[in-house]
Amino acid sequence: MEARNEQERKTLLIVLGINAFMFVFEMTLGLLAQSTGLIADSLDMFADATVYAISLYAIGKSSDLKTKAAKLSGIAQIFLALVVLADVLRRFILGSEPVSALMMGVGFIALLANATCLSLIAKHRNGGIHMRASLIFSKNDVIANIGVILSGILVWALGSRYPDLVIGSVIAVVVLRGGLQILKEAAEHKGAFACESNKNT
Repeated sequence: MEARNEQERKTLLIVLGINAFMFVFEMTLGLLAQSTGLIADSLDMFADATVYAISLYAIGKSSDLKTKAAKLSGIAQIFLALVVLADVLRRFILGSEPVSALMMGVGFIALLANATCLSLIAKHRNGGIHMRASLIFSKNDVIANIGVILSGILVWALGSRYPDLVIGSVIAVVVLRGGLQILKEAAEHKGAFACESNKNT
């Protein structure tokens, strides 16, 4: 158990560092590119970094604490998804001019970063609820990155800002769905833990 905890800790430290860096990198260029998709993806990176930090804290702790950590991370995901949807609505009303080249370039770099995170976390897919939550986030990130790249291509090909707004909305919905899924798993895990405790007593 101690060896597994140490392996999880090392993995989470690496993916935390990657996501924290990519949040700053993607947010900066997303603002320069006026891209809702990139900004949405950068906020997703921030949410993931928060989740990994919480998961680091949960390693070696009780099952109940791990469940609470997963629940907190799910709530964070849902909140950020709603923030992104509000930004999409603002840009739809006020207008934007996304830069397709930056969208594609940054999206590709983010895809490489998240694919690396996914491969590292997948090794712990049978770990606690906190690690399964991290795996869900990483899968969503890869999907979101592919979407950003495709929207960049469409913005360039069509000369329209709408593909960026659409992908920003889609990423927000994916993030929202991931948050709800984590809350559901946390609730099921808590219920199973409570039943087990009752049996033991």
